[in-house]
Amino acid sequence: MNGFDPVRELDIRRDLSDASLRLLLQSEQWDSSLAAAADDKRRKIYGDEVYLRGLIEFSNFCKNNCYYCGIRAGNQNAVRYRLSKEEILDCCTQGYDLGFRTFVLQSGEDPFFTDALICGIVSEIRVRFPDCAITLSLGEKTRESYKAYFDAGANRYLLRHETADDTHYRKLHPESMSLQNRKRCLYDLKEIGYQVGSGFMVGSPYQTADCLIEDLRFLQALGPDMIGIGPYIPHKETPFAAFSSGSLSLTLRLISILRLLFPYALIPSTTALGTIHPQGRELGLKAGANVVMPNLSPVRVRKLYELYENKICTGEESAQCRGCLEQRIAAAGYRAVTAVGNVKKEKQNDDDC
Repeated sequence: MNGFDPVRELDIRRDLSDASLRLLLQSEQWDSSLAAAADDKRRKIYGDEVYLRGLIEFSNFCKNNCYYCGIRAGNQNAVRYRLSKEEILDCCTQGYDLGFRTFVLQSGEDPFFTDALICGIVSEIRVRFPDCAITLSLGEKTRESYKAYFDAGANRYLLRHETADDTHYRKLHPESMSLQNRKRCLYDLKEIGYQVGSGFMVGSPYQTADCLIEDLRFLQALGPDMIGIGPYIPHKETPFAAFSSGSLSLTLRLISILRLLFPYALIPSTTALGTIHPQGRELGLKAGANVVMPNLSPVRVRKLYELYENKICTGEESAQCRGCLEQRIAAAGYRAVTAVGNVKKEKQNDDDC
């Protein structure tokens, strides 16, 4: 590959062979040019805007036992909580007053929250805040459930596939879960009409470069509107407690690769990035990300939604969390905006859809 520049090839073609992707993933040689190309691409489409989403983590109960997750059902030491409908709506009111126009409702797969309860919450948010986007992240559901939430007023749904390699999937999840069902959920969501987000952990136990390439190929097939990735961070109450965290450099490399593969995607710079490095979120933005999610959850429960250990921003009130992030975004050379911030589509002159 003498003289071959995988970054330029990726920038032009929006694709690479498996061999070239592997070369890019496994070498630091192109990190600087990769980040520069990704930042240039996002600025051409989204300018310097970074969309703020108000995150509400309303339940840390979960019926699943994923081996990497701190709120897994098998964690007997987790202090569980659920927010009431009124508390969720209070979070939205506070967020709306702070300027947020997207609310992200996230929870474990909690059977307590039936479809009727979720639809009631969504429809009330839609009535009270008609100019806002409602994003759900509730895990795997039936197509009928997803359709009911959509009809109640939800616009977007986030569901990371975590890994697209079936052998790897089996090493991360109990037998009761399947990659086939996870993929079914994502395609159901797309067909219903949601703006769909997927993604994966970087550096999860047993992950290889080939696993990551499989993740990228699956995302190419799915064509999501949002792509969320973050470094794997261990939790002491899981079977993977002894594993190391994912790499900052590889996560940033993948953010840049994703920006060039999916120029129009909404890509968050995650809290997990900020947890493994003091400037992790700023570095994520410089690598091509264009979304951050300040936490609107009540401070009393933030430390309890512990997917991984040492999570940052658990002690700040919502206004402090937003203010801190706005300053960090500005310091990185970007501008925080609280608009609905829909994904932009090609052949629409970059207008919001």
